[in-house]
Amino acid sequence: MSALQKSKLKLVTTVYWILLTYMLAALLWWFIALEKQNQLISNIQLNELKHDDPKYYQNALNIDLATHRKTIQYIAEGSTFLGLILLGAVFVFRATRRQIKLSQQQQNFMMAVTHELKTPIAIAQLNLETLQKRQLEEDKRQKLISNTLQEANRLNTLCNNILFAAQLDAGAYKANKQDLNFTDLLEGCIDSFKTRFPWREIQERIGESIYIIGEPLLLQMMVNNLIDNANKYAGKETSITVSLVQTGNQIAFSVADLGEGLPDQEKKKVFEKFYRVGEENTRKTKGTGLGLYLCKKIVDGHNAKIFVTDNQPQGSIFNVIFKTS
Repeated sequence: MSALQKSKLKLVTTVYWILLTYMLAALLWWFIALEKQNQLISNIQLNELKHDDPKYYQNALNIDLATHRKTIQYIAEGSTFLGLILLGAVFVFRATRRQIKLSQQQQNFMMAVTHELKTPIAIAQLNLETLQKRQLEEDKRQKLISNTLQEANRLNTLCNNILFAAQLDAGAYKANKQDLNFTDLLEGCIDSFKTRFPWREIQERIGESIYIIGEPLLLQMMVNNLIDNANKYAGKETSITVSLVQTGNQIAFSVADLGEGLPDQEKKKVFEKFYRVGEENTRKTKGTGLGLYLCKKIVDGHNAKIFVTDNQPQGSIFNVIFKTS
């Protein structure tokens, strides 16, 4: 969080506590004032009673009971108001903090997405200018063309993530679920990934002909995002393990890496929109904070579950569990 955001949060917190203290003090003053008035009225009524009246003790008892009922009424009303004030205060405070946090995440997202958009565009532009201005050998030409296509695919993936995030949030995307061969879809994603990252070793543990009812485009996006995420955090010269097995009425898909892993407190947060692990100023890995969020949305849309567990000896395993019936 930036210094400006911390300053805003500190100001909001200070104002919040001042207003809350004022409301609680006003409520307490209201109770004390009413209770004093209640006791004053009771004393006046008692002083007006005649001691030689045969009903004196009964009337005095009735006055004391009425005074006691008023006190209980004030306590009940005050407790109700106090509960409502505290409930509203908690709601406002949490909503304000959430809004400030979301605003910061959106700013981080805009900075990240700007960089993610500019980088492939700049590389593609440089490659095309080189092809236009120089007469290169065929192998070098093919290498530049391949590199340009890779950056174009990266740009296309980023645009798809942003587009689908907006559509899924708005409920505008209508899934066209069908019976599909998840094994073929997964192997196709892995082959495409190997073409883009030939240096990364991928260990495959994929069952044959595993079918699932789902949306091919969304499931492909989920698989690609999980593999890309593992690739970012796997560390150099380590492998990624992709597994797909069916046991009974469950299909388990997982992507495991040997990176630094995730602290327990981060394992649920990573699926939040725009959320990225670590400080924005010191983070080295690329990304927009949308990939895992989209995975969660896609998984939820298929009535499945996604969660993170620790890998051994280190790293993380992203698990997706589908129900077949």
